[in-house]
Amino acid sequence: MLVAIVADLLINFSVPGTKAFKVRASTKESIVTLDNIWKSLAKVSLEVYYETLCPYCAGFIVNHLPEIFQHDLLSIVDLKLVPWGNANIKGNKTFACQHGPYECLLNTVQACAIDIWPQPDTHFSFIYCIEDLVLQGRRREWRSCYTKLGLNSTLVDDCYRSDHGKELELKFANETNALQPPHEYVQWVVVDGKPLYEDDDNFISYICKAYKGPDAPKICTQASYLSIVREVEAKGKHSTWKKNKVDHCLMDESDELSSCNVNASMQCVT
Repeated sequence: MLVAIVADLLINFSVPGTKAFKVRASTKESIVTLDNIWKSLAKVSLEVYYETLCPYCAGFIVNHLPEIFQHDLLSIVDLKLVPWGNANIKGNKTFACQHGPYECLLNTVQACAIDIWPQPDTHFSFIYCIEDLVLQGRRREWRSCYTKLGLNSTLVDDCYRSDHGKELELKFANETNALQPPHEYVQWVVVDGKPLYEDDDNFISYICKAYKGPDAPKICTQASYLSIVREVEAKGKHSTWKKNKVDHCLMDESDELSSCNVNASMQCVT
C-alpha cells in the first residue's frame, strides 16, 4: 500500500548526524500514528438489536458476543447494543414489551448503563451479568451485578427512574424502527449496515470480511473463519428458516404484550 511504501522510504532514509536520526524517529512515530488513525477509520460497525427477557437474545449475548473481547476484535469493531427489540410505543407515553413489564424495566436499565458507561467493556460486562441471570431464571436479582462488578449503582438507578431513561428508550425505539430492511425478530445482528439474518452466529466472519484496515486480529486470518463467510440472502431463505427454527424472538409470537407506563417513577402496570 502507498502508506506502507512511503513509510518504508522515510524510515530507511539515512542522513549522517543526530538531527537526521531524530527525524527518522519522529517519522516512525508519525507512521504509527497514521496507522492507528487508519485502523480507527476502518472500524467495522456491529449492531445488536435485542430485548432483555428474550431467552435467545440472552443466549447470544452470553454465549457468543463475548468473543469480541476474547479475540481482541474490539480493536476493529464499533459495538452498539440497542435494548428495545419488539417493543411498541402506545398512547399516553406507555411502552408495550413483548415479555411483560419487567422487560420494559430492564430494557431501560440497560439503556441507562450504555449511556452512563460508554466504554463497551464496562457496559457490556453489566449487560452480560444481567442476561446471564435471565438465562438462569434469576432476572429479579439483576441489582447484584452492581456488586459483582464493583459498579456504583446511583447513576443508573437515577437514570432509569427518570425521564432521561424514557428518552434513551425512545431513542433506541426510533433507531430500531428506522432499520432498513426492518427487523423481523430479535436478536437482529447488523454488520456494517447489513443484517445477518439466520447467520448471526457467524458474525465474527462477517466482521473479518468487512475489515479493510491494517493489523487484523489473528482470528481473522484463521482458515475456519475465512471459509465460513457467505452472502446472506435477504429473501426466501429467511422465510423458510423462520418456520423451521426457533432460536429468535419473533414479532408474531403469541406472547401477550404488557404495558409499562414510563413516567418519572418508572411504574409498570399490566
